[in-house]
Amino acid sequence: MANMKVEAIVSGKVWKIEKQQGEAVEAGEAIMILESMKMEIPIEAPAAGRVESISVAEGDSVTEGQVIAVVAA
Repeated sequence: MANMKVEAIVSGKVWKIEKQQGEAVEAGEAIMILESMKMEIPIEAPAAGRVESISVAEGDSVTEGQVIAVVAA
């Protein structure tokens, strides 16, 4: 299995975490939702697999390009 890093596509706050470590995900399925400028932006799995790790918590601030999760595809 290849590990794929999931990066924040915008700077903002983690509004909601949809998937937990160890859960299966499909390609394009939301792992978490970021809030930036009062908009909700879903962060999607780049490929089908399993959530290997999540490195942020709800309410955390993130910057664009920051690795926020890893998916084992």
